[in-house]
Parts: sequence; structure tokens; C-alpha cells
Amino acid sequence: MIQSLDSVTQFPLMLMGILLFMLVVAATWGGMRFRRYIDDASPAVKQDDADDAVKSTILPAVLGLLSLLLGFTFSLAVDRYETRRGSVLEEANAIGTAYLQSQLLGEPHRGRLSEIFVRYTDNRIALTSPAKAEEHARQLALNDQLLTDLWAASAAGFDSIQHLDFSSTFVSSINSVIDLDTSRKTARMARVPNEVFAALIIYVLIAAAFIGYGTLTRTGFYMACVMHILVVLSLLLILDIDRPNLGGIREPQLPMIMLSQALHSKSPEAFDRWRPEQLEAGAKRQLSK
Repeated sequence: MIQSLDSVTQFPLMLMGILLFMLVVAATWGGMRFRRYIDDASPAVKQDDADDAVKSTILPAVLGLLSLLLGFTFSLAVDRYETRRGSVLEEANAIGTAYLQSQLLGEPHRGRLSEIFVRYTDNRIALTSPAKAEEHARQLALNDQLLTDLWAASAAGFDSIQHLDFSSTFVSSINSVIDLDTSRKTARMARVPNEVFAALIIYVLIAAAFIGYGTLTRTGFYMACVMHILVVLSLLLILDIDRPNLGGIREPQLPMIMLSQALHSKSPEAFDRWRPEQLEAGAKRQLSK
């Protein structure tokens, strides 16, 4: 069951919600039928004491354990979401730092690295958008190729600054970008363990059966279904948060988007206005006027 659960949780959320709701309603109905079977089989036996035990002791304990497990699973999913969200800002800062440091290199290394950083940032944003498996694989392949190009361009540029103290700082910034790429990939693959989801579904079904056993009227059954809707919605919320590539709740990419806009709006030449050659060219233009 645990091995198959991983593929089941890849279903669309709407389908998952319908299946879960049908299962819990069936469990509730089964609990009601089991209660009626006992009553019909032993009509002379008074069931009041058993009913009091189920309603006052067993059912609250089962619902309490279910609430605890729901809260625990939700906490796991949110913790992974916060990790993914924090890594977006961290990676954006690392790319921005490495980009600025690359502007201290001479040409053609500076222009080559600048273009790679722009393409890499745009592709990182695209990787977080919903896409078909083929498109996602293509984006991942482009991501890995750009990282290779980034290191190759950095190695070429390093030869021109290896005699400077700045060279070690430059290499460290490029390494940070590469390391954070792996960190973000790992964070997006980190999931709530399947064993937790399996235990949660089992608890939901058991709780539904106990609720059905304690429900004697049609109105009570309808009220139980309303509660089941709330429980299923909670499960869907956890599943949505836990699926960064498929769910609707994804970590915001605002830091990366702002970085991409900044990289597109300023060309490498924007950092040259106070360099000696630029000042000399400006002075010549003033003299020509």
C-alpha cells in the first residue's frame, strides 16, 4: 500500500478528493450497518452501556488521535514549504552576487558570464511552473547545461584574475550558485513520508467507521458527511502543499523574478560609466563638441 501510495498521490487533487470522500462515507455507512446488524442479532441485549462507551471514550480518543496526526502531517508539509520558500531568496542573492562579481572581469568573459546568468535565472523561474513531464525534463537538462557553461566560463575568466586576491572570492560565489541549485532540487523533491500518509488515511477510515457506529439517524449521517468534507479538504491541502511540481500552492518566486527583471534591464555596459576608458571616451566626446 505504501509503495503504491506515491503514485496515487500524483493524481489530480479533484480526483483524490472524490476518492477519499467516497471511502470515508463508505466507512461511515459500514459502521452504521454494523451497528444495525448487532441490534438485529441481539434485540434483547441493551446497548446503552456500549453506546456510552463508544461515544464518551472511544470516539473522542480516535478523533483526538486523528487531529494530532493531521496537525503533525500539516506541520511536516508546511516546514518543507518554508524551506523551499527560503531557498528562493537565498539562491536569488547568490546569483545576484556572482553576477556583480563577474562584472569585474574583462571581456569576453564578463559578457559571456552575464548572458549565462540571465538565461540560468529565467530557466530557474520556468522550472517552478507547472509543465508536462517532457517539458520539465527539457528544462532540467537546460539547467544542467547552463551550470556546465557557467563553470566553464568561470574557469576561462579565472585565468585572467588568478594572480588577484579577488579570484578566490569569485570562485566561491560561483560555487554557491552551483551548490544552491542542488539544494533547491533536493528541497523540491523532499516529501512527507508515504508511511505518514498511509497512517493518516487509515486513521481517517477508522474514525469514520466509529462515527458511523455511533450515528443512529439520517440527520446524524448527513452531519457526519459534512465533517468528512472538512477532513478531506484538510488532506487535500496537505497534499497540495506537499507537491511543489503539481500542486497549486508553490513557493513564491518574487525574489527570482525581481532578479531576472534587474538582469534584463541593465546590460554589462551599465557598470562601465566610471571606468577609465569610459571617462576618456566621454572626455573625447566633450572635446569634439
